[in-house]
Amino acid sequence: MSGTDPTALQELRAVEAELNERWPETKIEPSLDRIQLLTDLLADPQRSYPVVHIAGTNGKSSTSRMTDALLSGLGLRTGRYTSPHLQLATERIGIDGKPISPEAYVEAYRDVAPYVSIVDSRSDVKMSKFEVLTGMAFAAFADAPVEAAVVEVGLGGSWDATNVADAKIAVVCPIALDHAEYLGDDIAGIAKEKAGVIKPGSIAVVAAQPAAAQQVIMDRIAEVDATVAREGQEFGVLARTVAVGGQMLRLQGLGGVYDEIFLPLHGEHQARNAALALAATEAFFGAGADRQLDVERVREAFAGVITPGRLERVRSAPTVLVDAAHNPHGARALADALSSEFSFRRLVAVVGVLDDKDARGILAELEPVVEEVVLTKTSSPRAMDPDALAAVAKDIFGPDRIVVEPRLDDAVETAIQLAEETEEPGEAVSGGGVVITGSVVTAGEARALFGKEPA
Repeated sequence: MSGTDPTALQELRAVEAELNERWPETKIEPSLDRIQLLTDLLADPQRSYPVVHIAGTNGKSSTSRMTDALLSGLGLRTGRYTSPHLQLATERIGIDGKPISPEAYVEAYRDVAPYVSIVDSRSDVKMSKFEVLTGMAFAAFADAPVEAAVVEVGLGGSWDATNVADAKIAVVCPIALDHAEYLGDDIAGIAKEKAGVIKPGSIAVVAAQPAAAQQVIMDRIAEVDATVAREGQEFGVLARTVAVGGQMLRLQGLGGVYDEIFLPLHGEHQARNAALALAATEAFFGAGADRQLDVERVREAFAGVITPGRLERVRSAPTVLVDAAHNPHGARALADALSSEFSFRRLVAVVGVLDDKDARGILAELEPVVEEVVLTKTSSPRAMDPDALAAVAKDIFGPDRIVVEPRLDDAVETAIQLAEETEEPGEAVSGGGVVITGSVVTAGEARALFGKEPA
């Protein structure tokens, strides 16, 4: 990355190579024993600051970033742990709203590595990459030190490594089907796993959910005697209008109404994520019917929110957007935003999907809003072969609306050309656009193609 010491990047790559020898984040052994032992050896750094724990299927990273921005804007030093990263591993561990430096990332790894070796020696299963990263984040936050940590669940909830944190606030984002090989294809079962982040005596801030999921979450809240705040009842979006570069919101918070909120993000789903983040922040500070947060500071915090790879514009003329939607629920939110907030005359999608994802479901959600689709793959070893993806896409788009380009850079170039195609000789189509989506890896590699720095 520009401005980064090449030696530091080389050391970062060496650390990542070591971490990649461990189980990947897509492979879990349901136990908190290893991460619990590591945090014990590290003197429980995750207990040295209050935690806002964010679970759910979609919207976790955006809600995490908004919550981080609000807590920081209201005067706290914050830590943020999110996953996966788009471009550089340092994005996962943020302090004061920015990724830690490669040097700090390497230092965090070296600090915990001796203790990781101890845990490995005492277990039949070595620590996974995600477990080690979680230990690194907890330790880095304690060393900073931070006054609040926003921690995103990696996979699931109850058995996720982050769940050794005893969160003061538990946020449950919308739940849908994803990671079926680990979480199953039953919404109630998935909700039970994700609701495991709700701890005794905590405050649960819950997005609107499918009925089966909502019931399970409410059962968990009753079981552990937590306090609940529900979207659509205690908080929510009162009004939203499309604005240049985003949207204007009127939000019902726990402490009252917050109006004239500019959010530089697109889509109704992001407005709802904003309401969720606001309620979580209010709960953190103890806001209620008689105590509202500083509205002007809330406005400033929301106006400065950055969510890379979430309907992010990386080029104009034609407009090129990047979105990390990687399941049908996310693709539906993307499609809704594209149709309601943009007026493209011709929209072309570049899609690269990982082979363990619901490619058919993703493509079906995108089909109504795009003219053509360019199918490609990323550098990920889990990337679905574009010819196999095309076989799926033909049933949805028909053969005439499909192009296969095995390389992402070629796919993007082809899509831009398609978006700029003329209707009449010499007459360019106005309002052409490209959206690049299908996985977090696709979004990250697309950002790099357009020269975007990790954020």
